[in-house]
Amino acid sequence: MNFTEEQIFKLFGPEAAEDESIERLQEYYFKSDVYDNIHNDLPLKILVGHKGIGKSATFKVSFEENNRKKRIAIWVRPDDIMEICQDNKNFLSMIRDWKSGLSKIIFQKVLENAGLQLDGSLGTTVCAAGKLINMITETFKKSIDEKICTDPIKEDTIKTYLKNNKIYVYIDDLDRGWEGTVEGIQRISALLNAARDLTNDNKGLCIRISLRSDVYFLVRTSDESTDKIEGAVIWYSWNQHEILCMLAKRIQSFLGNSITDKNLLKLPQFKIANYYDKVFEPEFNGYGKWQNVPTYKVLASMIRRRPRDLVKLCTLAARTAHKKSHELITTDDWMDNFDYYSQERIQDTINEYKSELPDIERLLLGMKPSNRERHTAGEFIYTKDELIKKINIIQGDKPFIFSKGTKADPEELITFLYKINFLVARKNVEGRSEIDRRYFEEHKYLSNRFMDFGYKWEVHPAFRWALYPDAGRDIFSSLSIDREI
Repeated sequence: MNFTEEQIFKLFGPEAAEDESIERLQEYYFKSDVYDNIHNDLPLKILVGHKGIGKSATFKVSFEENNRKKRIAIWVRPDDIMEICQDNKNFLSMIRDWKSGLSKIIFQKVLENAGLQLDGSLGTTVCAAGKLINMITETFKKSIDEKICTDPIKEDTIKTYLKNNKIYVYIDDLDRGWEGTVEGIQRISALLNAARDLTNDNKGLCIRISLRSDVYFLVRTSDESTDKIEGAVIWYSWNQHEILCMLAKRIQSFLGNSITDKNLLKLPQFKIANYYDKVFEPEFNGYGKWQNVPTYKVLASMIRRRPRDLVKLCTLAARTAHKKSHELITTDDWMDNFDYYSQERIQDTINEYKSELPDIERLLLGMKPSNRERHTAGEFIYTKDELIKKINIIQGDKPFIFSKGTKADPEELITFLYKINFLVARKNVEGRSEIDRRYFEEHKYLSNRFMDFGYKWEVHPAFRWALYPDAGRDIFSSLSIDREI
Protein backbone atom coordinates (compact mmCIF):
# COMPACT_ATOMS: atom_id res chain seq x y z
CA MET A 1 0.00 0.00 0.00
CA ASN A 2 1.18 3.53 -0.75
CA PHE A 3 -2.12 5.25 0.20
CA THR A 4 -2.37 7.78 -2.61
CA GLU A 5 -5.64 9.73 -2.78
CA GLU A 6 -6.81 7.54 -5.65
CA GLN A 7 -5.96 4.34 -3.78
CA ILE A 8 -7.64 5.58 -0.59
CA PHE A 9 -10.80 6.44 -2.53
CA LYS A 10 -10.91 3.01 -4.16
CA LEU A 11 -10.05 1.24 -0.92
CA PHE A 12 -12.49 2.83 1.54
CA GLY A 13 -14.91 4.58 -0.79
CA PRO A 14 -16.34 8.11 -0.48
CA GLU A 15 -18.18 9.28 2.61
CA ALA A 16 -21.42 9.67 0.62
CA ALA A 17 -22.79 6.82 -1.51
CA GLU A 18 -23.97 9.19 -4.22
CA ASP A 19 -20.31 10.04 -4.91
CA GLU A 20 -19.45 6.41 -5.67
CA SER A 21 -19.81 4.71 -9.04
CA ILE A 22 -22.59 2.14 -9.01
CA GLU A 23 -20.20 -0.57 -10.23
CA ARG A 24 -17.82 -0.10 -7.30
CA LEU A 25 -20.66 0.34 -4.82
CA GLN A 26 -22.18 -2.97 -5.89
CA GLU A 27 -18.80 -4.66 -5.42
CA TYR A 28 -18.40 -3.72 -1.79
CA TYR A 29 -21.95 -3.01 -0.59
CA PHE A 30 -22.70 -5.18 2.44
CA LYS A 31 -26.26 -6.49 2.39
CA SER A 32 -27.64 -6.76 5.88
CA ASP A 33 -31.23 -7.76 6.69
CA VAL A 34 -32.22 -4.14 6.08
CA TYR A 35 -31.63 -4.52 2.36
CA ASP A 36 -34.09 -7.40 2.05
CA ASN A 37 -36.63 -5.39 4.03
CA ILE A 38 -36.35 -2.58 1.48
CA HIS A 39 -35.78 -4.44 -1.77
CA ASN A 40 -39.11 -6.20 -2.22
CA ASP A 41 -42.57 -5.70 -3.72
CA LEU A 42 -44.32 -4.46 -0.59
CA PRO A 43 -46.20 -1.19 -1.12
CA LEU A 44 -44.63 1.24 1.37
CA LYS A 45 -41.35 1.16 3.27
CA ILE A 46 -39.82 4.04 5.23
CA LEU A 47 -36.10 3.66 5.95
CA VAL A 48 -35.16 5.52 9.14
CA GLY A 49 -31.62 6.04 10.34
CA HIS A 50 -28.95 8.54 11.28
CA LYS A 51 -27.06 10.59 8.73
CA GLY A 52 -24.14 8.53 7.41
CA ILE A 53 -25.77 5.20 8.26
CA GLY A 54 -26.11 4.09 4.62
CA LYS A 55 -29.68 4.91 3.62
CA SER A 56 -28.75 6.40 0.25
CA ALA A 57 -26.39 3.51 -0.52
CA THR A 58 -29.17 1.00 0.18
CA PHE A 59 -31.59 2.87 -2.09
CA LYS A 60 -28.99 3.24 -4.83
CA VAL A 61 -28.16 -0.49 -4.90
CA SER A 62 -31.85 -1.47 -4.83
CA PHE A 63 -32.67 1.08 -7.55
CA GLU A 64 -29.93 -0.23 -9.84
CA GLU A 65 -30.89 -3.85 -9.23
CA ASN A 66 -34.44 -3.05 -10.34
CA ASN A 67 -33.11 -1.27 -13.43
CA ARG A 68 -30.91 -4.24 -14.26
CA LYS A 69 -33.99 -6.48 -14.20
CA LYS A 70 -35.73 -4.01 -16.55
CA ARG A 71 -38.23 -2.92 -13.93
CA ILE A 72 -39.60 0.61 -13.84
CA ALA A 73 -37.72 2.39 -11.06
CA ILE A 74 -37.61 6.16 -10.56
CA TRP A 75 -35.65 8.41 -8.22
CA VAL A 76 -37.31 11.45 -6.63
CA ARG A 77 -35.08 14.16 -5.14
CA PRO A 78 -35.96 17.12 -2.89
CA ASP A 79 -35.74 19.58 -5.79
CA ASP A 80 -38.38 17.54 -7.65
CA ILE A 81 -40.93 18.14 -4.91
CA MET A 82 -39.82 21.39 -3.30
CA GLU A 83 -42.83 23.30 -4.64
CA ILE A 84 -45.40 20.85 -3.28
CA CYS A 85 -47.31 21.80 -0.16
CA GLN A 86 -45.33 24.94 0.67
CA ASP A 87 -48.26 27.08 1.77
CA ASN A 88 -49.60 26.77 5.30
CA LYS A 89 -52.86 24.82 5.03
CA ASN A 90 -54.86 22.46 7.16
CA PHE A 91 -53.49 18.95 7.45
CA LEU A 92 -56.00 17.24 5.14
CA SER A 93 -55.31 19.80 2.41
CA MET A 94 -51.60 19.13 2.76
CA ILE A 95 -52.17 15.39 2.27
CA ARG A 96 -54.29 16.06 -0.80
CA ASP A 97 -51.61 18.34 -2.28
CA TRP A 98 -48.93 15.72 -1.69
CA LYS A 99 -51.00 13.01 -3.36
CA SER A 100 -51.67 15.23 -6.36
CA GLY A 101 -48.09 16.46 -6.66
CA LEU A 102 -46.46 13.07 -6.20
CA SER A 103 -48.83 11.46 -8.71
CA LYS A 104 -47.85 13.98 -11.36
CA ILE A 105 -44.12 13.65 -10.69
CA ILE A 106 -44.24 9.85 -10.68
CA PHE A 107 -46.24 9.80 -13.92
CA GLN A 108 -43.81 12.18 -15.62
CA LYS A 109 -40.71 10.31 -14.50
CA VAL A 110 -42.14 6.90 -15.42
CA LEU A 111 -42.85 8.04 -18.97
CA GLU A 112 -39.41 9.63 -19.25
CA ASN A 113 -37.91 6.37 -18.02
CA ALA A 114 -39.73 4.56 -20.82
CA GLY A 115 -38.71 7.10 -23.47
CA LEU A 116 -42.24 8.46 -23.97
CA GLN A 117 -43.50 12.03 -24.24
CA LEU A 118 -45.94 13.37 -21.64
CA ASP A 119 -48.97 15.34 -22.71
CA GLY A 120 -49.57 18.14 -20.18
CA SER A 121 -53.32 17.65 -19.99
CA LEU A 122 -52.85 13.92 -19.43
CA GLY A 123 -50.73 14.66 -16.37
CA THR A 124 -53.51 16.79 -14.92
CA THR A 125 -56.00 13.97 -15.50
CA VAL A 126 -53.82 11.57 -13.56
CA CYS A 127 -53.61 13.91 -10.58
CA ALA A 128 -57.36 14.46 -10.52
CA ALA A 129 -58.35 10.83 -10.95
CA GLY A 130 -55.71 9.38 -8.65
CA LYS A 131 -55.61 6.20 -10.74
CA LEU A 132 -51.90 6.35 -11.28
CA ILE A 133 -51.12 2.70 -12.04
CA ASN A 134 -54.16 2.35 -14.33
CA MET A 135 -53.13 5.42 -16.33
CA ILE A 136 -49.53 4.21 -16.65
CA THR A 137 -50.73 0.77 -17.79
CA GLU A 138 -53.06 2.25 -20.40
CA THR A 139 -50.32 4.56 -21.70
CA PHE A 140 -47.83 1.70 -21.98
CA LYS A 141 -50.30 -0.56 -23.76
CA LYS A 142 -50.98 2.21 -26.25
CA SER A 143 -47.25 2.71 -26.85
CA ILE A 144 -46.85 -0.99 -27.66
CA ASP A 145 -49.98 -1.23 -29.84
CA GLU A 146 -49.10 1.88 -31.83
CA LYS A 147 -45.33 1.20 -31.80
CA ILE A 148 -44.65 4.62 -30.29
CA CYS A 149 -41.50 3.47 -28.46
CA THR A 150 -38.64 2.92 -30.91
CA ASP A 151 -35.92 2.03 -28.40
CA PRO A 152 -35.79 -1.80 -28.06
CA ILE A 153 -34.31 -1.64 -24.54
CA LYS A 154 -37.00 0.71 -23.29
CA GLU A 155 -39.63 -1.36 -25.06
CA ASP A 156 -38.42 -4.39 -23.10
CA THR A 157 -38.80 -2.37 -19.89
CA ILE A 158 -42.37 -1.48 -20.85
CA LYS A 159 -43.16 -5.14 -21.58
CA THR A 160 -41.66 -6.17 -18.24
CA TYR A 161 -43.92 -3.65 -16.51
CA LEU A 162 -47.00 -4.95 -18.34
CA LYS A 163 -46.23 -8.41 -16.93
CA ASN A 164 -45.83 -7.41 -13.28
CA ASN A 165 -47.46 -3.95 -13.07
CA LYS A 166 -44.89 -2.70 -10.54
CA ILE A 167 -43.50 0.80 -10.19
CA TYR A 168 -40.65 1.36 -7.72
CA VAL A 169 -40.32 4.91 -6.40
CA TYR A 170 -37.32 6.00 -4.30
CA ILE A 171 -37.65 9.29 -2.39
CA ASP A 172 -34.30 10.15 -0.81
CA ASP A 173 -32.75 13.09 1.06
CA LEU A 174 -36.13 14.53 2.07
CA ASP A 175 -34.57 15.98 5.21
CA ARG A 176 -32.17 18.15 3.20
CA GLY A 177 -32.79 21.66 4.52
CA TRP A 178 -35.05 20.22 7.23
CA GLU A 179 -36.26 22.56 9.94
CA GLY A 180 -37.74 21.05 13.07
CA THR A 181 -40.61 23.54 13.17
CA VAL A 182 -44.28 22.66 13.59
CA GLU A 183 -44.80 23.40 9.88
CA GLY A 184 -41.84 21.22 8.89
CA ILE A 185 -43.11 18.33 11.00
CA GLN A 186 -46.60 18.64 9.50
CA ARG A 187 -45.24 18.70 5.97
CA ILE A 188 -43.28 15.45 6.41
CA SER A 189 -46.19 13.83 8.24
CA ALA A 190 -48.57 14.78 5.42
CA LEU A 191 -46.15 13.29 2.89
CA LEU A 192 -46.02 9.96 4.76
CA ASN A 193 -49.82 9.84 4.94
CA ALA A 194 -50.08 10.70 1.25
CA ALA A 195 -47.61 7.95 0.31
CA ARG A 196 -49.65 5.45 2.31
CA ASP A 197 -52.87 6.53 0.54
CA LEU A 198 -51.23 6.35 -2.89
CA THR A 199 -49.90 2.82 -2.36
CA ASN A 200 -53.29 1.71 -0.99
CA ASP A 201 -55.15 3.19 -3.98
CA ASN A 202 -52.68 1.98 -6.61
CA LYS A 203 -51.86 -1.71 -6.38
CA GLY A 204 -48.37 -2.26 -7.74
CA LEU A 205 -46.99 1.12 -6.61
CA CYS A 206 -44.00 0.53 -4.31
CA ILE A 207 -42.75 3.68 -2.57
CA ARG A 208 -39.51 3.84 -0.59
CA ILE A 209 -38.80 6.90 1.57
CA SER A 210 -35.65 7.60 3.60
CA LEU A 211 -35.71 9.81 6.69
CA ARG A 212 -33.17 10.75 9.33
CA SER A 213 -34.04 9.20 12.68
CA ASP A 214 -34.42 12.56 14.42
CA VAL A 215 -36.85 13.75 11.75
CA TYR A 216 -38.97 10.63 12.00
CA PHE A 217 -38.87 10.71 15.80
CA LEU A 218 -40.27 14.26 15.84
CA VAL A 219 -42.98 13.35 13.32
CA ARG A 220 -43.88 10.15 15.15
CA THR A 221 -44.20 11.84 18.54
CA SER A 222 -46.05 14.89 17.20
CA ASP A 223 -48.70 13.33 14.96
CA GLU A 224 -51.00 10.58 16.18
CA SER A 225 -51.93 9.63 12.61
CA THR A 226 -48.43 8.20 12.05
CA ASP A 227 -49.37 5.07 14.00
CA LYS A 228 -50.90 3.88 10.73
CA ILE A 229 -47.53 3.88 8.96
CA GLU A 230 -45.47 2.54 11.87
CA GLY A 231 -45.64 -0.96 10.40
CA ALA A 232 -43.91 0.28 7.24
CA VAL A 233 -40.91 1.71 9.12
CA ILE A 234 -37.53 -0.03 8.90
CA TRP A 235 -34.99 1.21 11.45
CA TYR A 236 -31.49 1.13 9.96
CA SER A 237 -28.77 0.35 12.46
CA TRP A 238 -25.52 -1.58 12.52
CA ASN A 239 -24.00 -3.65 15.29
CA GLN A 240 -20.24 -3.79 15.71
CA HIS A 241 -20.00 -7.19 14.03
CA GLU A 242 -21.78 -6.05 10.86
CA ILE A 243 -19.75 -2.88 10.53
CA LEU A 244 -16.49 -4.81 10.83
CA CYS A 245 -17.76 -7.18 8.13
CA MET A 246 -18.54 -4.17 5.96
CA LEU A 247 -14.95 -2.89 6.25
CA ALA A 248 -13.55 -6.35 5.49
CA LYS A 249 -15.64 -6.59 2.33
CA ARG A 250 -14.48 -3.17 1.12
CA ILE A 251 -10.83 -4.07 1.63
CA GLN A 252 -11.09 -7.52 0.07
CA SER A 253 -13.05 -6.30 -2.96
CA PHE A 254 -10.32 -3.67 -3.53
CA LEU A 255 -7.71 -6.45 -3.38
CA GLY A 256 -9.68 -8.47 -5.93
CA ASN A 257 -10.84 -11.12 -3.47
CA SER A 258 -14.41 -12.31 -3.18
CA ILE A 259 -16.20 -13.26 0.02
CA THR A 260 -19.92 -13.50 0.63
CA ASP A 261 -21.77 -11.46 3.23
CA LYS A 262 -23.15 -14.60 4.86
CA ASN A 263 -19.71 -16.18 5.25
CA LEU A 264 -18.32 -12.99 6.77
CA LEU A 265 -21.13 -12.80 9.30
CA LYS A 266 -20.40 -16.34 10.50
CA LEU A 267 -16.82 -15.49 11.42
CA PRO A 268 -15.77 -14.35 14.91
CA GLN A 269 -14.42 -10.81 14.97
CA PHE A 270 -10.79 -11.77 15.49
CA LYS A 271 -10.93 -13.75 12.24
CA ILE A 272 -12.67 -10.93 10.37
CA ALA A 273 -9.74 -8.76 11.46
CA ASN A 274 -7.37 -10.99 9.46
CA TYR A 275 -8.85 -9.46 6.31
CA TYR A 276 -7.39 -6.08 7.34
CA ASP A 277 -3.78 -7.26 7.56
CA LYS A 278 -2.67 -5.75 4.25
CA VAL A 279 -4.01 -2.31 5.24
CA PHE A 280 -3.23 -1.67 8.92
CA GLU A 281 -1.26 -3.16 11.77
CA PRO A 282 -3.24 -5.75 13.74
CA GLU A 283 -2.34 -4.36 17.18
CA PHE A 284 -2.87 -0.88 18.56
CA ASN A 285 0.09 0.14 20.71
CA GLY A 286 -1.61 2.88 22.67
CA TYR A 287 -1.73 3.69 26.37
CA GLY A 288 -3.74 2.60 29.37
CA LYS A 289 -6.66 0.40 28.42
CA TRP A 290 -5.73 0.82 24.75
CA GLN A 291 -2.28 -0.74 25.00
CA ASN A 292 -1.69 -3.78 22.80
CA VAL A 293 -5.35 -4.32 21.96
CA PRO A 294 -6.58 -5.41 18.51
CA THR A 295 -6.87 -2.43 16.17
CA TYR A 296 -10.35 -3.48 15.07
CA LYS A 297 -11.58 -2.99 18.66
CA VAL A 298 -10.20 0.55 18.67
CA LEU A 299 -12.03 1.34 15.42
CA ALA A 300 -15.27 -0.18 16.73
CA SER A 301 -15.00 1.96 19.88
CA MET A 302 -14.28 5.20 18.01
CA ILE A 303 -17.18 5.15 15.56
CA ARG A 304 -20.88 5.66 16.21
CA ARG A 305 -21.80 2.51 14.26
CA ARG A 306 -22.08 4.56 11.10
CA PRO A 307 -20.20 3.54 7.94
CA ARG A 308 -19.41 7.19 7.25
CA ASP A 309 -17.53 7.50 10.56
CA LEU A 310 -15.42 4.47 9.70
CA VAL A 311 -14.67 5.73 6.18
CA LYS A 312 -13.70 9.13 7.59
CA LEU A 313 -11.36 7.73 10.24
CA CYS A 314 -9.71 5.25 7.86
CA THR A 315 -9.26 7.94 5.21
CA LEU A 316 -7.61 10.37 7.64
CA ALA A 317 -5.24 7.71 8.97
CA ALA A 318 -4.36 6.52 5.46
CA ARG A 319 -3.44 10.07 4.41
CA THR A 320 -1.13 10.33 7.40
CA ALA A 321 0.40 6.96 6.51
CA HIS A 322 1.07 8.30 3.00
CA LYS A 323 2.85 11.37 4.38
CA LYS A 324 5.05 9.14 6.54
CA SER A 325 5.66 6.63 3.70
CA HIS A 326 4.11 3.80 5.74
CA GLU A 327 3.03 0.68 3.88
CA LEU A 328 0.53 -0.09 6.64
CA ILE A 329 -1.56 2.25 8.79
CA THR A 330 0.14 2.30 12.19
CA THR A 331 -0.94 3.24 15.70
CA ASP A 332 0.66 6.67 15.32
CA ASP A 333 -1.29 7.25 12.11
CA TRP A 334 -4.55 6.62 13.94
CA MET A 335 -3.60 8.67 17.01
CA ASP A 336 -2.48 11.65 14.95
CA ASN A 337 -6.03 11.98 13.67
CA PHE A 338 -8.24 11.35 16.70
CA ASP A 339 -8.34 15.05 17.61
CA TYR A 340 -9.36 16.23 14.12
CA TYR A 341 -11.76 13.31 13.68
CA SER A 342 -13.42 14.22 16.98
CA GLN A 343 -13.74 17.89 16.05
CA GLU A 344 -15.38 16.92 12.78
CA ARG A 345 -17.89 14.68 14.57
CA ILE A 346 -18.84 17.58 16.84
CA GLN A 347 -19.31 19.90 13.85
CA ASP A 348 -21.28 17.26 11.91
CA THR A 349 -23.59 16.78 14.87
CA ILE A 350 -24.16 20.53 15.26
CA ASN A 351 -24.92 20.88 11.54
CA GLU A 352 -27.21 17.86 11.54
CA TYR A 353 -29.33 18.68 14.57
CA LYS A 354 -29.34 22.46 14.99
CA SER A 355 -32.59 22.47 13.04
CA GLU A 356 -34.17 20.74 16.03
CA LEU A 357 -32.24 22.49 18.82
CA PRO A 358 -30.83 25.80 17.52
CA ASP A 359 -28.54 26.24 20.55
CA ILE A 360 -27.07 22.73 20.31
CA GLU A 361 -23.48 24.00 20.12
CA ARG A 362 -23.73 25.48 23.62
CA LEU A 363 -25.09 22.20 24.94
CA LEU A 364 -22.45 19.97 23.33
CA LEU A 365 -19.43 22.14 24.14
CA GLY A 366 -20.78 22.60 27.66
CA MET A 367 -20.27 18.86 28.17
CA LYS A 368 -16.51 19.30 28.42
CA PRO A 369 -15.24 17.91 31.73
CA SER A 370 -15.02 20.27 34.68
CA ASN A 371 -11.81 20.66 36.67
CA ARG A 372 -13.11 18.14 39.20
CA GLU A 373 -14.07 15.66 36.48
CA ARG A 374 -10.62 15.88 34.93
CA HIS A 375 -9.16 14.34 38.05
CA THR A 376 -11.53 11.39 38.25
CA ALA A 377 -11.11 8.11 36.44
CA GLY A 378 -14.71 8.14 35.30
CA GLU A 379 -14.69 11.40 33.32
CA PHE A 380 -17.36 11.63 30.63
CA ILE A 381 -19.40 9.02 32.55
CA TYR A 382 -22.45 10.08 34.57
CA THR A 383 -25.31 8.69 36.53
CA LYS A 384 -28.66 10.18 35.58
CA ASP A 385 -28.64 12.51 38.60
CA GLU A 386 -25.09 13.65 37.83
CA LEU A 387 -26.03 14.33 34.21
CA ILE A 388 -29.10 16.35 35.18
CA LYS A 389 -26.92 18.43 37.51
CA LYS A 390 -24.37 19.04 34.74
CA ILE A 391 -27.06 20.05 32.22
CA ASN A 392 -28.55 22.47 34.75
CA ILE A 393 -25.12 24.09 35.12
CA ILE A 394 -24.73 24.36 31.33
CA GLN A 395 -28.22 25.78 31.01
CA GLY A 396 -27.83 28.39 33.72
CA ASP A 397 -30.46 31.11 33.39
CA LYS A 398 -30.76 30.64 29.61
CA PRO A 399 -33.06 27.67 28.88
CA PHE A 400 -32.73 25.54 25.78
CA ILE A 401 -35.64 25.90 23.35
CA PHE A 402 -36.52 23.36 20.66
CA SER A 403 -37.35 24.65 17.18
CA LYS A 404 -40.99 23.76 17.68
CA GLY A 405 -41.07 26.36 20.46
CA THR A 406 -41.09 24.19 23.59
CA LYS A 407 -38.70 24.63 26.48
CA ALA A 408 -36.44 21.61 27.07
CA ASP A 409 -36.06 20.29 30.59
CA PRO A 410 -32.87 18.36 31.54
CA GLU A 411 -34.45 14.93 31.06
CA GLU A 412 -35.64 15.87 27.58
CA LEU A 413 -32.12 17.03 26.78
CA ILE A 414 -30.72 13.69 27.96
CA THR A 415 -33.12 11.94 25.57
CA PHE A 416 -32.07 14.33 22.81
CA LEU A 417 -28.35 13.68 23.41
CA TYR A 418 -29.01 9.93 23.48
CA LYS A 419 -31.05 10.12 20.29
CA ILE A 420 -28.28 11.90 18.36
CA ASN A 421 -25.63 9.38 19.57
CA PHE A 422 -23.75 11.99 21.59
CA LEU A 423 -24.59 9.98 24.71
CA VAL A 424 -24.47 6.21 24.91
CA ALA A 425 -25.97 4.04 27.63
CA ARG A 426 -23.25 1.90 29.20
CA LYS A 427 -22.87 -0.92 31.67
CA ASN A 428 -19.86 -2.96 32.74
CA VAL A 429 -19.80 -6.50 31.37
CA GLU A 430 -19.67 -8.76 34.40
CA GLY A 431 -16.31 -10.50 34.77
CA ARG A 432 -14.74 -8.63 31.83
CA SER A 433 -12.92 -5.34 31.31
CA GLU A 434 -15.06 -4.43 28.31
CA ILE A 435 -18.18 -2.32 28.16
CA ASP A 436 -21.69 -3.03 26.93
CA ARG A 437 -22.75 0.12 25.07
CA ARG A 438 -26.35 0.64 23.97
CA TYR A 439 -27.46 3.05 21.25
CA PHE A 440 -30.78 4.80 20.81
CA GLU A 441 -31.68 2.72 17.75
CA GLU A 442 -31.42 -0.45 19.82
CA HIS A 443 -33.19 0.69 22.99
CA LYS A 444 -35.16 3.90 22.60
CA TYR A 445 -36.58 3.89 26.12
CA LEU A 446 -33.40 3.63 28.20
CA SER A 447 -33.69 7.39 28.70
CA ASN A 448 -37.27 7.10 29.97
CA ARG A 449 -37.80 9.46 32.90
CA PHE A 450 -40.02 6.94 34.69
CA MET A 451 -37.72 3.91 34.59
CA ASP A 452 -34.12 3.18 35.58
CA PHE A 453 -32.58 0.26 33.68
CA GLY A 454 -29.27 0.35 35.52
CA TYR A 455 -27.26 2.05 32.78
CA LYS A 456 -25.01 5.05 33.19
CA TRP A 457 -24.54 7.73 30.54
CA GLU A 458 -21.31 8.19 28.65
CA VAL A 459 -20.19 10.79 26.14
CA HIS A 460 -19.38 8.77 23.03
CA PRO A 461 -15.62 8.30 22.51
CA ALA A 462 -15.88 9.95 19.08
CA PHE A 463 -16.43 13.34 20.79
CA ARG A 464 -13.95 13.22 23.65
CA TRP A 465 -10.84 14.62 22.00
CA ALA A 466 -12.79 17.70 20.86
CA LEU A 467 -14.16 18.30 24.36
CA TYR A 468 -10.84 17.65 26.13
CA PRO A 469 -8.13 18.61 23.58
CA ASP A 470 -5.28 18.70 26.10
CA ALA A 471 -6.16 15.31 27.57
CA GLY A 472 -3.25 13.43 26.01
CA ARG A 473 -3.01 9.99 27.53
CA ASP A 474 -5.77 10.66 30.07
CA ILE A 475 -8.47 9.66 27.60
CA PHE A 476 -6.80 6.33 26.93
CA SER A 477 -6.45 5.73 30.66
CA SER A 478 -10.19 6.07 31.30
CA LEU A 479 -11.74 4.92 28.03
CA SER A 480 -12.83 1.28 27.89
CA ILE A 481 -12.89 -0.76 24.69
CA ASP A 482 -16.20 -1.95 23.27
CA ARG A 483 -17.08 -5.57 23.92
CA GLU A 484 -17.30 -8.04 21.06
CA ILE A 485 -20.74 -8.90 19.72
